[in-house]
Amino acid sequence: MADFDVPKFREIPIIPKLEEGTMEHSKPYVAKADFQQPLGYPGELVDNWKEVAIDKMGELLGKYRSFQVFLDACVKCGACTDKCHYYLGTTDPKNMPVGRQDLLRKVYRRYFTFAGKYFPKLVGAEDLSEEVLDDWYSYFHQCSQCRRCSVFCPYGIDTAEISMAAREIMDAVGKGQKYCNEIIGKVFKVGNNLGLPQPALENTLEGIEEDVEDDTGVKVRYPLDEKGAEVLLVTPSADFFAEPHVDGLIGYGKVFHEAGISWTLSSHASEAANFGMFIGSYENMRRVSMRIREAALDLGVKRIIFGECGHAWRVAYSFLNTLAGPFDFLDPNYPVPQHICEFTHDLIKQGKLNLDKSRNDDMSLTYHDSCNVSRASRMGDTPGGQFSIPRDIIRASCNNFYDMSADTIYDSTYCCGGGGGLLTDDLMELRVKGALPRMEALKKVVDEHGVTHMAAICAICKSQFAKVMPYYGFTLDQIVSVHQLVSNALILTGQKSDDDDDDASDED
Repeated sequence: MADFDVPKFREIPIIPKLEEGTMEHSKPYVAKADFQQPLGYPGELVDNWKEVAIDKMGELLGKYRSFQVFLDACVKCGACTDKCHYYLGTTDPKNMPVGRQDLLRKVYRRYFTFAGKYFPKLVGAEDLSEEVLDDWYSYFHQCSQCRRCSVFCPYGIDTAEISMAAREIMDAVGKGQKYCNEIIGKVFKVGNNLGLPQPALENTLEGIEEDVEDDTGVKVRYPLDEKGAEVLLVTPSADFFAEPHVDGLIGYGKVFHEAGISWTLSSHASEAANFGMFIGSYENMRRVSMRIREAALDLGVKRIIFGECGHAWRVAYSFLNTLAGPFDFLDPNYPVPQHICEFTHDLIKQGKLNLDKSRNDDMSLTYHDSCNVSRASRMGDTPGGQFSIPRDIIRASCNNFYDMSADTIYDSTYCCGGGGGLLTDDLMELRVKGALPRMEALKKVVDEHGVTHMAAICAICKSQFAKVMPYYGFTLDQIVSVHQLVSNALILTGQKSDDDDDDASDED
């Protein structure tokens, strides 16, 4: 199945021995002109790339104070050494957060500090060269921007911001990543990451309506481009076509139906994900976000609710109002934006959903905290809501729930290994090795409590786990959506009972 060695589970989670250069061969495909130019970048490596790169670094240092602080503050204390899932899985020292940061920090010191300009060897400064650029391209695409290292750094250095800056510099000189940039271009052209046109979306939603009615006997609508609806749902495009994502979408529709709230999807903004963040481009983040604003205005909705996607929620929670706001045309009684888990959780607290937990008794669940939800956002009106709300929903929908070890969840959660724009098959070795710490934590709760499935609220996490779990002895169907559990447990008003199905079978 793999042309590389899959890491073995560690009996004791010790810091692995350093192995220089084990992942220097790992590089994603470089974007060609067709993918670069729509985003405002040169189509190939420019002749004066070195000068452009240094100028771009200077621009970012001037725009983002935190960027310079993070480059200046590191004291090489080693607190981050064993906190990165990619280092633990690959043993490459350049995948230690400080090692990855230093690839950029050395160049920063050479061109932007007094000591680096005149005494470069004394401060570890380094000239920008093609070899350095090649290292940047390799190792800054071995960072999922999960921010786990920042939780443990005594100075709060955020490797994600450094990685984002490095990628923006590389895009500016014409060396961008094909996977991310192609996806962003599809959003600009069609409205979603997958390039699904409006007729395909409409056909998919019609099929879901038929399936839900066959299953429940209740006509649950999954509307598209419906003006005057109260809620605009913006969800990752994976929800339209793949399992377990689509099972979550089915759950959203059932919840809206049972709450008696009109809602709609938009073909103009049929994507919650925003890969502009992964490449460090706030301008491209803004352009993607503006589609949501345009859709909300065109459809005349009162609320915007986001579906299950980790980095989509980070961009929505942290940036949407500043990138595409103000949203003063929406109902001020509701947060802008709102997460689908917040919406469902409120209904559960109010007793408006009839949930039969026994309908999920074929599963014993654990929960994976997605990085961008856990460390870059929140939910609800109390601190830590991003941790408690999804778990409350699972417990309300299931009888059997067990958390993984405390040092692997909440804001210490391990990344799935495929975030940050790395969910591409040309990085499969990295993705599999980066999943090691999460797979170890899952194996422990499976062995100790008989857990059969892991739930998540991130489209990337669900896609990543479905692909890498078989490498570690699990099956791809052991990853599920949180709203898939809600969908299973929810008994709709007027829903046919199991006895009705038995009677129909007898008549046949």
